[in-house]
Amino acid sequence: MRPEHIAMYVKDLEGAKAFFEKYFEAVSNDGYHNKNTDFRSYFLSFEDGAGTRLELMQRPGTFDEPKSPLRTGFIHLAMSVGSREKVDELTSRLGSDGYEVLSGPRVTGDGYYESCIKGFEDNLIEITI
Repeated sequence: MRPEHIAMYVKDLEGAKAFFEKYFEAVSNDGYHNKNTDFRSYFLSFEDGAGTRLELMQRPGTFDEPKSPLRTGFIHLAMSVGSREKVDELTSRLGSDGYEVLSGPRVTGDGYYESCIKGFEDNLIEITI
């Protein structure tokens, strides 16, 4: 078994889609729009398209509370980029583009090589091998 997809509501649907396409080579479907509820979404696939997908969703009436990294529930999305060099390169690129680098790149106490950035809409993105 594996997770089929992870879903998240966003304020800026097109901006969130562009973020994952630009930095993580995501491939989006054509999108979905329910005209009755004004719900919109995209499913993003990564690499070969066989892994877990990310569903970005938007609809009227959602709210965005401050995102504390110490809250319960989902905290970050970890993206595997394949090598230390790619972790370094992408972390540097995101930092240069104005995203806050919160940690790393570094080897963590549990042996991961990773960095963590504050991505679009203050969502934490962990970049790892």
